Amino acid sequence: MADHYYTQKPDVESNPKYWDYTLRGRSFRFKSDNGVFSKNDIDFGSRLLIETFTLDEELEGDILDVGCGYGPIGISIAASYPEKNIEMIDINSRAVELAKENAELNRIRNVEVHESDRLEGVTSTRLSAILTNPPIRAGKSVVHAILTESFQHLIPGGMLWVVIQKKQGAPSAMEKMENLFGNVEVAAKSKGYFILVSKKV
Repeated sequence: MADHYYTQKPDVESNPKYWDYTLRGRSFRFKSDNGVFSKNDIDFGSRLLIETFTLDEELEGDILDVGCGYGPIGISIAASYPEKNIEMIDINSRAVELAKENAELNRIRNVEVHESDRLEGVTSTRLSAILTNPPIRAGKSVVHAILTESFQHLIPGGMLWVVIQKKQGAPSAMEKMENLFGNVEVAAKSKGYFILVSKKV
């Protein structure tokens, strides 16, 4: 089976590329490469999640980006909330190294980037927000495990933000989040993508 982005060590030749992007009103420069998710562009779903996300700044705690890829979600959120620590995780070792490079490239210091299968390697003990563009190609069981583990890691009042396409599992993700959190809402939707939000009460 061919490698895809949900692979720990992608067996595909490196061919790095750079581009500039404006996210949350700030210009960023990103390095991407073969073997990572959305290698040629910041995908529409991630951009929608980045622009929709809001944080309850009165709630103390760190922010987690699950499945960070080469880093656009976590890095742009870190730039918006410089007083917060942003933990960024991905199973893909190439993506993790790119995210570290991109944090340096954009002079973002309030991030910690490392490998983790789902949330098992998370180091933050107080998470006030979790964002994820989950790895749909890894399968429903992996996506739902990320939702379950996110609920377990959030502090009371913490919020889970998920972007997912309607045709790729949004209805079942909404049902799972409702069952876990007791609440779920659609914060935004565009071009078949849904931004789902649940709050731990």
